[in-house]
Amino acid sequence: MSEVYEAPEVIRRMLVNTTALLNCLSPEQRAQAWFPLDSPHRKDWDFVPKPDRTGVPLAVLDRHQRALAHSLLSAGLSTRGYSMALSVMAMENVLREVGAHRFGVAAADMRNPDLYFFSFFGRPSHEDTWGWRVVGHHLSLNYTIVDERFLSVTPCNMGSQPASAGVIAPLHDDDRLGFDLLHALSPRQRSTAVIHHVAPADFVTRQVPLIGKVEYPDYWDLGIPSYVITDEDREALKFEKDTPRGIAVSDLAPEQAEVFWSLAANHLHRMPAAVAERQLERLRDEGADNIFFCWAGGDRQGTSHYYRIQSQRLLFEFDNAIDNGNHIHSMWRDYRNDFGHELLLDHYERERLTGHHLRTRLTSSVPDDEDARRDTGGTRPVGPSSHTI
Repeated sequence: MSEVYEAPEVIRRMLVNTTALLNCLSPEQRAQAWFPLDSPHRKDWDFVPKPDRTGVPLAVLDRHQRALAHSLLSAGLSTRGYSMALSVMAMENVLREVGAHRFGVAAADMRNPDLYFFSFFGRPSHEDTWGWRVVGHHLSLNYTIVDERFLSVTPCNMGSQPASAGVIAPLHDDDRLGFDLLHALSPRQRSTAVIHHVAPADFVTRQVPLIGKVEYPDYWDLGIPSYVITDEDREALKFEKDTPRGIAVSDLAPEQAEVFWSLAANHLHRMPAAVAERQLERLRDEGADNIFFCWAGGDRQGTSHYYRIQSQRLLFEFDNAIDNGNHIHSMWRDYRNDFGHELLLDHYERERLTGHHLRTRLTSSVPDDEDARRDTGGTRPVGPSSHTI
């Protein structure tokens, strides 16, 4: 299945923009932004406001650096996805004004469209394995590049608080199409699709780095204890990888299935077309019997509601529970390849068996014994791979 993740043209665009941005950062900024590939920070994709966020924020970039950062962000998304990300960031201005009466002057620091942090992991270069991330309030985009050929784009999260403000409504289509599908169901179908009358406060699978076989939602969303669910709610809402809940796409009439595929495509097309179309084809190939849609909470706008699309390989969760359906979290995950998990396992196994071009080009095929003894203080090297020039 690794061919599903092939996206060399998208990767090349990312690499060019990453190189340009890193080259124009100051040494201090680069130290803020650059981490080893195995850094624990790489898998912290939580999108809540944090005082200890890692990476270099837009706030400290000059005009040229900021333009390059946005070019990189655009390279990782479709035009539609990029405009959605900009809208998510812009919503911080609305939140600042809404919260001014509560937080006073501190609102300007808490709700800031420049507090989105760029991080790079590993060595961005040709034929290498590396990653990059943009994260801040209600936005978490995570990319892993393997061998300049394979690309993982999950976890992918966007959110909006409030759900809309004037003309800004970044996740309007996620919400509208979810309701369109729910309302297209017959009463019998809806009784299968609706798994509970209460919506979770946040994603059922939360922000774990790798989704387990069973996941339970938290009792409330972080920092928002005004909306609380019970143990009974958690049991009804739980995620089970091997036992999907809701209605199978194979049980939908053709016109209903068309609405479902519009909803799925809407989530996937945040990403560049080359990525989105491969993932959409992959989802179709899983078979309608293996893809499920479920709903929880209210059945109309202005109520707390949630839906989940679950297949054997992909998961989409949409939650709009806080403030009576006025605070959205929407995400897309890949069970085996969030953060490139399985791609990296395959990559390291190939590297173990055959070596890597970036290292073998610097290693003597048959080292000269005299040079080797001189380089190692008279100790003969164990084998060819121990002699690097």
